[in-house]
Amino acid sequence: MPHLESMVLCREAQVSTLQSLFGERHHFSFPSIFIYGHTASGKTYVTQTLLRTLELPHVFVNCVECFTLRLLLEQILNKLSHLSSSEEGCSTEITCETFNDFVRLFKQVTKAENLKNQTVYIVLDKADYLRDMEANLLPGFLRLQELTGRNVTVLFLSEIIWEKFRPNTGCFEPFVLYFPDYSIGNLQKILCHDHPPEYSADFYAAYINILLGVFYTVCRDLKELRHLAVLNFPKYCEPVIKGEASERDTRKLWKNIEPHLKKAMQTVYLREISSSQWEKLQKDDTDPGQLKGLSAYTHVELPYYSKFILIAAYLASYNPARTDKRFFLKHHGKIKKTNFLKKHEKTSNHLLGPKPFPLDRLLAILYSIVDSRVAPTANIFSQITSLVTLQLLTLVGHDDQLDGPKYKCTVSLDFIRAIARTVNFDIIKYLYDFL
Repeated sequence: MPHLESMVLCREAQVSTLQSLFGERHHFSFPSIFIYGHTASGKTYVTQTLLRTLELPHVFVNCVECFTLRLLLEQILNKLSHLSSSEEGCSTEITCETFNDFVRLFKQVTKAENLKNQTVYIVLDKADYLRDMEANLLPGFLRLQELTGRNVTVLFLSEIIWEKFRPNTGCFEPFVLYFPDYSIGNLQKILCHDHPPEYSADFYAAYINILLGVFYTVCRDLKELRHLAVLNFPKYCEPVIKGEASERDTRKLWKNIEPHLKKAMQTVYLREISSSQWEKLQKDDTDPGQLKGLSAYTHVELPYYSKFILIAAYLASYNPARTDKRFFLKHHGKIKKTNFLKKHEKTSNHLLGPKPFPLDRLLAILYSIVDSRVAPTANIFSQITSLVTLQLLTLVGHDDQLDGPKYKCTVSLDFIRAIARTVNFDIIKYLYDFL
């Protein structure tokens, strides 16, 4: 379909596969189709566009919104009911408590003339959340065609692979369809398709080339790149509007937009400032870090001991292990500063980056800097794990079985200073580079 190809770009193979699976309206389709791929790979858009363009009877449900079994089943049935009774104007709400009730009510709803002789499609977006619901739900949806005896196909849209879904007891295997990430050529084609009508396609394509040249290595999310393209395009056009450059003067346009794209690199994915704030920031030519957002670290809310664990991790990452005796042992005797300095250690540890340290050293520093007595309980170890999950600490593996796990601290000195201020801890006097 030429019209469909113009609406769905760079997904011809997936559209062709889905069309062949759907077949004719009156034919029984595949009972269940599992579509997976990374975020912003076109799964939802392609599925919705295909079903709407072909005018197939379908129900689209987001599993994030329907977070309980009852909400999910009732929304499917009510949408089907409105679909079957659109001509009659019936608005009766259906209630459903269990999956057995759902099968019975589904048979009743699909008896309508406009649903009886064609395939009905149920699309479950964000299907990852089904794994947290009742154990019989996923196998039930996979065998819905068999259980109801109706011509129905269930489509699961997910960001994780089918092997993470498959129940241990076994179930009906769906047809699995993979949506790969967009290549840089695909992103160029899709983003250029959005060019404003008041500018030429070549001018906008040159802008997209510059944008992808800067952001493609750190961001391949189509939604985020679209947001960045819309946000920064007025700044790219500024010299053309002022008459300082022509549309073909790529060099001058690049010099004008380069510093603003570098600022935008600091807020990729975070969305910590609104579009209006970003426009104000560009006009004032200020640093994005000055705005109150996540990256500004204006508020640091961590559990009490997690703050000291992070401080201890920073000290272990940037101080040599042989300085622990000087900093953390009360009766260490007289140690001359000259004994610590070596010719190859003149370079600042902060320039060399964080060094890995074992768990035992982290705990030893923690017990030394905390005023109260701390027992090595499960709570302490769980907080260390939480800091790894938050990517404030990095687990770098095991050197050998005797040393156990090794970690690195991944936060900056400014971040550690902000945390230290909340617990009245002088971090500077414990840093070797500041001796």
